[in-house]
Parts: sequence; C-alpha cells; structure tokens
Amino acid sequence: MLVGLNPLIAQNNSTQKPNILLLCIDDLRPELNGFGKDYIHSPHIDNLAKGGVMFTRHYVNAPSCGPSRYTLLTGKYGPSTNDALFKRAAQLKDENPEVSSMPGFFKSQGYTTIAIGKVSHHPGGLGGPDWNDPAQVEMPGAWSRQLIPTGEWQHPRGIMHGLAHGEIREKASEMDVYQSATGNDSIYPDGLIASEAVTQLKNLKNQKEPFFMAVGLLKPHLPFGAPKKYYDLNADANLPHVKNPQKPEGRTTWHEFSEFRQYNLWGKDPVTDPSFATEVRKHYAACVSYADAQVGKILEALKESGLDQNTIVVLWGDHGWHLGEHGVWGKHTLFEEALHSPLIVKYPGVLAAGIKTEALVESIDLFPTLCQLTNLSIPQFAQGHSFYSILSKPKKKGHPAIAYFNGNLSLRTEEYRLIIHKDGFKELYAMNSPEEESKNRAADKPETVEKMTGMIKKRMKDLNPDY
Repeated sequence: MLVGLNPLIAQNNSTQKPNILLLCIDDLRPELNGFGKDYIHSPHIDNLAKGGVMFTRHYVNAPSCGPSRYTLLTGKYGPSTNDALFKRAAQLKDENPEVSSMPGFFKSQGYTTIAIGKVSHHPGGLGGPDWNDPAQVEMPGAWSRQLIPTGEWQHPRGIMHGLAHGEIREKASEMDVYQSATGNDSIYPDGLIASEAVTQLKNLKNQKEPFFMAVGLLKPHLPFGAPKKYYDLNADANLPHVKNPQKPEGRTTWHEFSEFRQYNLWGKDPVTDPSFATEVRKHYAACVSYADAQVGKILEALKESGLDQNTIVVLWGDHGWHLGEHGVWGKHTLFEEALHSPLIVKYPGVLAAGIKTEALVESIDLFPTLCQLTNLSIPQFAQGHSFYSILSKPKKKGHPAIAYFNGNLSLRTEEYRLIIHKDGFKELYAMNSPEEESKNRAADKPETVEKMTGMIKKRMKDLNPDY
C-alpha cells in the first residue's frame, strides 16, 4: 500500500516505484577505501560509496552466513544455525510465505523478485545432497525466479567452495586454503554469477513492473581463490599491523577457527608464521578485488540499461572476518571483527552522496528502510528500526545493535560491547579505549553490565514475550 510521496525519491520524477538492487558480499570486512582503508584495490565499491551513504558502524545480527542472511531476508531475529531458513520453511507450510519475508513482501506489492548466486545460505536456494532439489526450498514464495549458474562446478554445492576450473570441495583437507589461477573472471564461480546478473538487467530494461534483484557473490569466502590478476593488484600492498593479535586472556568468545584449519595449509599456521599470515591476508585482499570487479560489471550494466535512474542500490556484507585479530582466522566470534561489515545505500537523487554516518545500525534494519524508500507500509512482522531518516541526516544517532551465536548474546552501544554467554558469564569491553576487546571490564563496571543486560532482555522480551 502506498503511503505518500517519498521526499528522498521524489526528485527523480519517476511514476514507477523504485527498483531495488541488493548486492550481498560474503565475509566482507569493512576494509575499503570508502571506509578509510586504502590498502585493498576496490575501485568499484569505492565509487558506489562516493554516490551513496556509507554506514561505518553497521553490525550484522549473527557472525555466520545462514543466520545473518535469515535476519536480513526475513526482517526478524532467528536461529543462529546455517539451516535457519530451511527450519523456517518447514514451519511456513500452513502460512502465506509471501507476507513473511523481505523479497516475499515486495513480490506481493507488485515487484518481480530475482535472486542470483548466494543470497540465502545455499546458492540457488535449494536443499538436497547437491543443493538442487526443487522439493526443498529455502525461502518458499519469496522469489519470482531464483538463478544459479553452475558451469564447470556441476551443481550449487559445487560452486559454494569452488576453486578454479571446476574444482569442487569434497574433502577440505585436500583443497588449498588459497589459490590464484591465471585466467579470466569466469574461471571462478563469481564470474558466472555476475554475467547472469548482467543478463537479467538487460532483460529487465523494458519491464513495466519494478524489480527487487538480489545478487550474492561468494568471495571473499573461504577458500581464498581468485584470478591471479587480482592477487597481482594487491601483491605489494602495505598491510597494516593486526590490532590485538594475541589470544585474549581468560574466558571469551575466542575459538579454534576450525573452518580455516580444515583446508590444506601446507603444514603452516598463520598464528605462528608471520609470512604465511601475510600471504593469507593478501589472498583475502585478492578475493575482495575480484568481488569488487564483479560489482563493477553489475553496476555498469545497471547504468547502461538506464535503470540506475530509478534503482536503489544496497551493498551489504553478510558479516566480518578475523584476519589474525585476537588470534583468530575466521568468523563465529561476537567480537567486532566478526560482526562489523560494510553497508552502502545509494538511492535516486541521494541527498548526502559520499557521506559517512557513524550511526549504529543492524542488518535487520534494512527491510523497514527499503519499505520507506519505496513508499510502502512497513509490515508488522518486521522487527528492525528503519534508518530512513539517517540517510538525509547522517549525524543522527542510531541504536544499540544486538547479535547472537550459539546461545550467546551481544549488545554494541556507542561506548561498550557486552557479551552474555548462555550460562550467564559476561564480557564487557570499552570500545573507545586503546585495549578495545582485549580487556574484560565486567568486574570493574558492574553498573554498566547491569544496565546493558537489562537493555538486551527488554529488547528480546519485546520481540518474543516467551523470552
């Protein structure tokens, strides 16, 4: 239902509802020029940032692909497992799925909804042994069409961790943790995903109905494989020192980063081998540059079609990734590095182009924001806070950000991060201090712990009366 003319979009003078292009990047840290980091080559994302609004303190709701995407796509907090959307699908059998997710809602409002690549947890959005069983749908009723080019990788499961020329992960221990093969962009799966997105944009050029198109790129997810030309762009990068590289003392959300260690590491360990750690970081950078190039192709196709004049573009990282901070090489902590990711929003007639906002926002907030940007009423099931007003007034404050994983909860405020373990143990960090998350201050600041604990409980109670 239309709720009146949106002043942010009005100057576009279009009678059609704005389109939405959502770019989902896997495991992307906010190490980009637009976010103040200049050592990774990412010109296309940087250019998007110059034309949009950058949220420098955007936090995901879970430090893992499946639950983070669940929150983004449903607008609701949910389980912290990678099969969260499949569990939800099983519960929706007797309900109308078109009013219970972000793409489903936009579809019910007249949008053509298209998913390409890894948008939900499984590329292509299906289950089964090879993730291609049409009887097992991750998001029933959400998409008008869901596309996943598999090429040499045979099936969606194959492209998820695919390396060059169709190499599929069967045993992770037999797959190199990083690789840079010579060839064009399509020797890795993201090249095919970007090409399909370009094709879809060309086909949408003359469509009368608005579209909601989500494109999910796999890199820089493990294993860190990208065409060699992208490694070469970063081979001489002057990487900064890793902050707080030691394993924290005492009890924390630190873990053994088994996802990384399961790959072939050639007998090396980035914790104890600085040169190997540097190589890992440079291959991660290569994967970011490779993903950036695919973003560039998609945005160029959007511009060539003329659709950019009436399209909201969102670039979203599904979570962060430790590159040695706290002695971790991976995600799955509730520390800053795993929960902090890039968010860029560009809309037609953007009023604050190139502006950075330090307002605290969560991924769950994107759904209600897009509703307001497209002049649609926010559905009652959406649990986030719209940051619509921050787009034109970037100095406005946001709100504390909640995250969760494995039964543990976290709350990030302007000054502190509180982590509550499922057995009640607490970590409190002063985020504006030099120590940041390397010194637990819970014992020193019991009043702060009590106040923030109350904030988390109230928020969760408001959302779930049975909490």
